Amino acid sequence: MLDATRSPLHPSARDTLLAALDAGWADPRRLHREGRRARHLLDRARESLAESLDARPDEITFHPSGAHALRTAAAGLRHARRRVGARVITSAVDQAVLLHEAHEADPDFAPLPVNHLGRLLPQTLETALADGPPSAAVALQHANGEVGTIQPLEHHFSVCRAAGLPLLVDGSASLGRMATPETYDVLVGDAATVAGPPLGVLVVRTGTRFDLPGPRWEPEHGREPADPWVPLALAAAEAWQQAVPRRAAESASARALIDQIRNAAAGVKDVDVVGDPTDRLPHVVTFSALYVDGESIVDALDRLGIVVASGSACTSSRLEPSHVLAAMGALTHGNVRVTLPLESVSPDRASDVDALCRELPGVVADLRDRLGVSDL
Repeated sequence: MLDATRSPLHPSARDTLLAALDAGWADPRRLHREGRRARHLLDRARESLAESLDARPDEITFHPSGAHALRTAAAGLRHARRRVGARVITSAVDQAVLLHEAHEADPDFAPLPVNHLGRLLPQTLETALADGPPSAAVALQHANGEVGTIQPLEHHFSVCRAAGLPLLVDGSASLGRMATPETYDVLVGDAATVAGPPLGVLVVRTGTRFDLPGPRWEPEHGREPADPWVPLALAAAEAWQQAVPRRAAESASARALIDQIRNAAAGVKDVDVVGDPTDRLPHVVTFSALYVDGESIVDALDRLGIVVASGSACTSSRLEPSHVLAAMGALTHGNVRVTLPLESVSPDRASDVDALCRELPGVVADLRDRLGVSDL
């Protein structure tokens, strides 16, 4: 399996989840014994996660998904700073949910352009802050989950500090796979990135102005209408706890496998490997093949037992090109995305990578032959 935006649970996270079904099923707001036990387990999960992310337990909240946490983060900063400005500044390669929030705040706002590697340059952000109308916050990804390119957060953070704006960092694709960034005011992650359940995590640094519109809820510092399901929170915390001590070795192993894929894809005629080749996530790569569509490549590889994804955003009614690749000026068709699972949940991933590298040239050639474009 080479498509791990969702992967099987880490064995320890799975064991934790199953055990918590009996120990932590109750409502943590109840005063009876089962409720108090659930509250204790939820507090333990928060403390464990805080240790993994180098944060304080009272800065962390749980959310139904990474996308939900990201939207909550943007909304909380925007509402809290509504008297300062309306805009949420973001880049053209950030997640669609963040682009939607930015557009909702200011329908006339255009996301900031990136270079051909998918990187937002600090001077681009600095110019936008200096020349544009007042803004509420800046929201940027730590690394792109489609092409892997890492953003220069330290520079962006210094630009935001000079402008008096908070920086929201989307770590959905990176937290647990790389060292946790230190330069942020608000941070978002997803336990699915480290083979945990798809549970979103939001970190709001102490002292950051943050306030959501609407009613004031009690759970999760007022950021959710209900407490998280305790077994999921415990499994998420366990997945991160397992990932952190193995991160260096896991990163080195994954990086070598991705380099193998990058080299194999680049060796196929008219195939473009996108993203920064070195300053990138260790486990992600996207490449695009001219003349063929990504869905056909994915389907052909699937018939060979090789599971990958396409960077296109698919719906039941239409196919849309990847907005990330479009923003980079790269091919928006014929793209294939590989997201390596952790070795702990996919011990055969090296052989899967070997199979992909071996079969890819033939798959692309066969599809081009069927279209009659092999000689172009």
